[in-house]
Amino acid sequence: MTTPGPRRLGRPPASSSADTRDRILDVARRCFAELGYESTTNKYLSGRAGITTGAIYHYFESKLDIYAAVHDDVQDRVYQRFEEAVDGVDSFRGQLDAVLETAHDLNTEDPSLAMFLGAARTDKSRHPEIAEALGSFDDRRDGFYRRIVERGVANGEIAKGNEPLVLAVISTVLIGLTDAVSHDVAEHRRAVDGVQALFAGSLVEPAG
Repeated sequence: MTTPGPRRLGRPPASSSADTRDRILDVARRCFAELGYESTTNKYLSGRAGITTGAIYHYFESKLDIYAAVHDDVQDRVYQRFEEAVDGVDSFRGQLDAVLETAHDLNTEDPSLAMFLGAARTDKSRHPEIAEALGSFDDRRDGFYRRIVERGVANGEIAKGNEPLVLAVISTVLIGLTDAVSHDVAEHRRAVDGVQALFAGSLVEPAG
């Protein structure tokens, strides 16, 4: 006599619908982060989530819809925490430090967030349909960092006209933290400390 495996869920009752959708998003985030968009199938996602493949279509019309929903969910998680971190902080340096510390906390709590964002950059370059589906999310990210830089200009920390340079540095730093060191919490901590020291002017002494 064989022991039956775990029972897969079909279309859930209304009371569990939100929980099942959240489980799909959680599993999909990790799968897309590990395997990328092309190698992740709905069959694989359903198996990892413990539901039937058909049940996925109760929540999402396609794999692209799942991907966009995961991206939306990750952005909401990350930028809600960033907004909370900078709330009430009056300086550019203070806000940037708060963002960096929060990025490290998020990476420690759930590395799949950064892994997914790194994978999404690669997937967007390979799949035009993903770039089209996710394009609007750039506005939220860019607007958030632009407000931080504008704070620095307003209080004299950043010279007027240097905004594009500072924004480029912030973008490069955060992409580096995500793509280069998010897999190693200790290395991520060192990188955050180094960036903070660099902006504080204490990392490199003037020559001569």
